[in-house]
Amino acid sequence: MNKKVILYCVGFAAFFGPFTQTIYTPILPEIQHDFQTSGFIVNLTISIFTFVLAMMQMVYGPLTDKLGRRKILLPAILLYIVASAGAALSTSIWVLLFFRAFQAAGIAAGSVVATTVIGDLFEGKSLGRSMGTFQTLVTLGPVIGPVVGGFVGGYTGYQGVFWVLTGTGLIMFLANVKLLPETKPEGPERKGFSFSDFTIVLKDRTGLAVILLGFIQYYSFYNFLVFLPNLLASFYGLSAAQKGLVFLPMSLFLVLGSFTGGRLQEKSNPRTFLLVTSSLNVLATILFVILSPVSLPVLIVSISLFGLCLGLSLPVQTTLLARAFTQNRATAIGVYNFFRYLGMAAGPIFGSVFYQLGNRVEFLFAAFLFALTVLFARRQFTKTDRYQ
Repeated sequence: MNKKVILYCVGFAAFFGPFTQTIYTPILPEIQHDFQTSGFIVNLTISIFTFVLAMMQMVYGPLTDKLGRRKILLPAILLYIVASAGAALSTSIWVLLFFRAFQAAGIAAGSVVATTVIGDLFEGKSLGRSMGTFQTLVTLGPVIGPVVGGFVGGYTGYQGVFWVLTGTGLIMFLANVKLLPETKPEGPERKGFSFSDFTIVLKDRTGLAVILLGFIQYYSFYNFLVFLPNLLASFYGLSAAQKGLVFLPMSLFLVLGSFTGGRLQEKSNPRTFLLVTSSLNVLATILFVILSPVSLPVLIVSISLFGLCLGLSLPVQTTLLARAFTQNRATAIGVYNFFRYLGMAAGPIFGSVFYQLGNRVEFLFAAFLFALTVLFARRQFTKTDRYQ
């Protein structure tokens, strides 16, 4: 059993979640034209994917703990393949919406199973490094997705994009059939699903602190994704293409942070490392609020710092969960992912309320919530250390 090969095998299964979520965003206008529908309905194909992706985290977590990793991932990938082919053959926007929901239902298993398998196979320093590699693959998904989608969709239309997902999904399935063993630890058979499975995770001090930090980080991150383009247009008069380039450094630093975070966390206390990187996220947000009107280069530096610190903290979050929950590891990861997706959804919703006030209040409010969450997490970690 080659652990590194398995790491990349399950890592790519997790990569396909955000990759599939964003791959055809560059050709949304073409899809709207082809199906003769509204922009709202077309955007719903993104929203429904994200919603189902979030909800299925809570389903796959307990199932993976009960039935095993391989027994959940392989059927889920098959569902993803069938749904991708169905999306490619869709003759109406409603059929496309249906298959997008099932695409998400299938690929949602990737992140839960991948993180759980990594926790099963690795220990000590190698666990942190492996989580860093995993998070790098996941953060590459939304970076590479629009690039691939724009290139493929420009030549073949939306059908070609979904056929690419079908083909790569088939390769992913065959690779996991051949290379992925069952890594579920030996032990007594778990009973059926119970909501207490989730409350156990949330009652744990480490679990609650990590989950809340994951939520607020993605709440803040999606504030940048949604409201930064308007700011760039009003302050600097940038075109759509230029605004896209401004996001590139933040994306690259997010990937860089994910890669290095797994290696840096082994040199310090993981809880301390998480608190420091999260505090720097708060600082980067405040710097952005203060300095964004000064100049475009200063703005880019501030959002790049945010992306770097977000990336640095992601591996340590999953590492802490994997170590804290050995018997219900997949359930813990499922709850964590669910709250991260809630953060993605809550950021634009609540941010829109504060956006109306002007003066970048939506970012100030995010920084305020972020700071409170860091203080709460610090208190939980202190109590955990005290009672150990």
